[in-house]
Amino acid sequence: MKKVYFDNAATTPVRKEVIDVMIPYFNDFFGNPSSIHSFGRECRYALDRARFSIATFIGAKDKEIIFTSGGTEGDNLAVKGIARANKDKGKHIITTGIEHNGVLNSVKTLEKEGFEATYLKVDETGRISLDELKNSLREDTILVSIMYGNNEVGTVQPIKDIGELLKDHQAFFHTDAVQAFGVEKIDVNELMVDALTVASHKINGPKAVGFVYIKDGLKFDPILDGGHQEKGHRAGTENVPGILGFAKAVEVVVEERNKNRELYKTLRRRFISLLNENGIEFKINENVEYCLPHILNISFPGTKVDTMLTNLDLEGVAVSGGSACSAGSITPSHVLVEMFGDNDPRLHNSIRFSFGHYNTEAEVDYVVNQIVKIIKRDK
Repeated sequence: MKKVYFDNAATTPVRKEVIDVMIPYFNDFFGNPSSIHSFGRECRYALDRARFSIATFIGAKDKEIIFTSGGTEGDNLAVKGIARANKDKGKHIITTGIEHNGVLNSVKTLEKEGFEATYLKVDETGRISLDELKNSLREDTILVSIMYGNNEVGTVQPIKDIGELLKDHQAFFHTDAVQAFGVEKIDVNELMVDALTVASHKINGPKAVGFVYIKDGLKFDPILDGGHQEKGHRAGTENVPGILGFAKAVEVVVEERNKNRELYKTLRRRFISLLNENGIEFKINENVEYCLPHILNISFPGTKVDTMLTNLDLEGVAVSGGSACSAGSITPSHVLVEMFGDNDPRLHNSIRFSFGHYNTEAEVDYVVNQIVKIIKRDK
């Protein structure tokens, strides 16, 4: 049976060149980077090189990069850490209802601690209103956290415009760039963000490693109690092989970004064209003008998401009904609920297709052919 993986927004396969960089640091160079002997110093040097390399790619200083276990920890560190450390300036937070749960649940935790949150609405394409954001700002607003590109529908928010709006306000600006990194050009200075989260496994790097950029001079509290790793910002021995693999993945994805964007656009156009050619009724759930090219969320009227996912899986096709972090949940996607309301049929018939570096047009042909067969068979 042919197997096709169109769930790259959930995770991606690790590239060979990334694995090659990691292997020596499992065996030959295994020291703890906090140790002062030669074994530790070798790993500390490699860790410092990786930090500098990653910082360079986003226009940051190396001391502004804090390595984490991934996007969820990065979101927690940025949101909770910044809010708690700066609560003397205010306790109002602004975010959206379509954020990753790493942000949403962090904000909910802060609300239990006495912070107040405003959740911006999005339109049917998943995009916020800058006017609503402007009108929601208060003197005591301390943090604005709005994701760069949505992980379920791919809609991109006006991050640079938000940064411009906030430059004369005391509120710090965090963006979850986990899905956007490697697909969009990201420079923290151009975007005027104070904090930014990235995860390795979304860009063909290893799982359980990521980084959070936090602007130099910005006060934030650690969320883990322990040692003084990462200059006291993130306790726990660093995952040296993972971080070096991550740094290599960043290097490769930045170098290939334009080529990959064109690939994703080609796959996307072909996918939509073939659905039209076969007379399939569908609706695209995103902002077609402002979207990540590798994510395509489609509603198929008259179908059920669980049945479609099962039938596609039986044909070797891996796709998703939403975020992998909500796998097993029988409740509709909170992103689609925010976009369409509680009772819209699109909550129950939408599928996310997400493309990656290794996907081909032939795979698009196969997947669309299976969709056509399933829909026509079940009518």
